[in-house]
Amino acid sequence: MQAIDVMTPNVISVTPQAEVQEIASLLVEHKISAVPVVDDDDQVLGIVSEGDLMRRVESEGDKHKSWWLKWLSGNNPVDYVKSHGRKAGEIMTPDPITIEEDEPLYHIAALLEKHGIKRVPVVRKGKLVGIVSRADLLRGFSVTTTDTTVPADDREIRAAVIKEIEDHSGVLAYRVNVIVTDGDVQLWGLVTGQEEKLAAQVAAENIPGVKSVDNHLGITPRGISEF
Repeated sequence: MQAIDVMTPNVISVTPQAEVQEIASLLVEHKISAVPVVDDDDQVLGIVSEGDLMRRVESEGDKHKSWWLKWLSGNNPVDYVKSHGRKAGEIMTPDPITIEEDEPLYHIAALLEKHGIKRVPVVRKGKLVGIVSRADLLRGFSVTTTDTTVPADDREIRAAVIKEIEDHSGVLAYRVNVIVTDGDVQLWGLVTGQEEKLAAQVAAENIPGVKSVDNHLGITPRGISEF
């Protein structure tokens, strides 16, 4: 299996000019832990994660440090911008690692482990088309068989399921990740209620070629984001 088979499409992203408050609201609203920063051509410039935002919270605590602790720790321009910046382009981690759609899952796993990251943007001709997280990888590995090739039909089915969910089910497609193996569909992610969970399942069941639907969608707990 490759990145295209497990990635979350329709990625929530921001521009370099997005305000910190806007980014924080997006993470909370969509129950995600990071957003890619893209330019007008959807080229990936960086990533803003919960960790980047937490630096600002920690910097508030620095105001209460004694003067001699501040003097000993010194002042670093890069750290100052990261902890006090007001826009995505100022606080983001720049030039993130990206992968192509045909990147094998085991290569992606090694990449995340080597660089100590939780997710990696997927690009097509340099433009953002999806994102693969550790959770997506685990789901992919859970259905990987001894046959490492993925039939074109499975990819067509996956694309059709995602499109049906996005266009007709009333469920926000980026909340649902779809994995297809030999016509067997697995639905993963978090939705806002039982109605959305059922709607996503019905959308998958109505796609030609689908043999079965294994619905792992969870109901969103408030304040919890997927890793």
